[in-house]
Amino acid sequence: MKIHEYQAKEILRKYGVSVPDGDVALTIEEAETTAHQLFSDGNAVVVVKAQIHAGGRGKAGGVKLARTLEEAVADAKTILGMQLVTYQTGPHGQKVRRLLVEAGSSIDRELYLGLVLDRASANIVFMASQEGGVEIEDIARETPEKIFKEYVDPAIGFMPYHARKLAFKLGLLPSQLSEAVRFMLGLYKAFTESNATLMEVNPFITTKDGRLMALDCKMDLDDNAMFRHRDLKELRDITEEDPLEVEASKHALNYIKLDGTIACMVNGAGLAMATMDIIKYAGGSPANFLDVGGGANQEQIENAFGILLSDANVKAIFINIFGGILRVDVLAQGVVNAARNLDVKIPIVLRLEGTNVEEGRKIIAESGLNFQIGSTMKEAADLVVAAAAKG
Repeated sequence: MKIHEYQAKEILRKYGVSVPDGDVALTIEEAETTAHQLFSDGNAVVVVKAQIHAGGRGKAGGVKLARTLEEAVADAKTILGMQLVTYQTGPHGQKVRRLLVEAGSSIDRELYLGLVLDRASANIVFMASQEGGVEIEDIARETPEKIFKEYVDPAIGFMPYHARKLAFKLGLLPSQLSEAVRFMLGLYKAFTESNATLMEVNPFITTKDGRLMALDCKMDLDDNAMFRHRDLKELRDITEEDPLEVEASKHALNYIKLDGTIACMVNGAGLAMATMDIIKYAGGSPANFLDVGGGANQEQIENAFGILLSDANVKAIFINIFGGILRVDVLAQGVVNAARNLDVKIPIVLRLEGTNVEEGRKIIAESGLNFQIGSTMKEAADLVVAAAAKG
């Protein structure tokens, strides 16, 4: 679950991590009120920042510096409501519905700090780099030696000596080391106690008077752990998510929209990945990742079908089921019911194996509907790619 920058900073504040003063604004009036207070507090510069779930906002015109209240209000009017297009939003962009209005900072150095789960080592990786304020992906690809890493065993935790090692590698001043240790320990505690899967502080700055501050913060939370965090669950902003993905989450379906023309319905994440691969191998392009899960019932299958058909780009549907907990006959009946109820016109290709497969194939054969069945994944993939090409 992605959250906004201002929400991530509120979490950091609770753990003693320094962030700029500021507040979220949903209207121009709220932005003006916050900017007025910040100028009244003696700040020479106020920053108006678009709040969307994407990076690259500054380069796209979503971050403005204002030196007067009038400038701040004008910037808020420009940004709020705009369709912001960045390298992460795609060509359609994302509408800006919220602003963060905060105090400007006197920046001396721009650095980078990040935490991520590393499944290969079963550790948390705490990363640092002197190359802050830029796309860290470029640094990782072109000069990976500039990213310093500390692997942290979750059973032991992030210790002060880990923080000191990173602080030395960042070239922080001796007078900044104690604050750096407190800062990094706060980040780690916020990361673990919030059940985050990703945290990036970019840039992590030193100010000209020697202080340390998180000038920007990105956090992704593990949505599977949100039952532990009712307060954090409420941070979800569904206006930033694809409407089909939001609808799928209401029915406990694992769905991710893609750009292709062949919709996929599969049980099991591994099989879903293999299905997308074999569609590409056969010359097609998957329109989604959809794992209905091992325990899906007929209602969920019908809901999944409706979500697939809601994608206007879909030209054909590939249903690839290996029945275990989810019996093939249950899936087949759900597919038949959905096809009838939704008056499906596009081709549907199935590959069915597993528990009660013969009963499932009989249901499909006796449905009177125009289904195609592939005996293997490759055969089914070839059939669905050909069907999509005709559509």
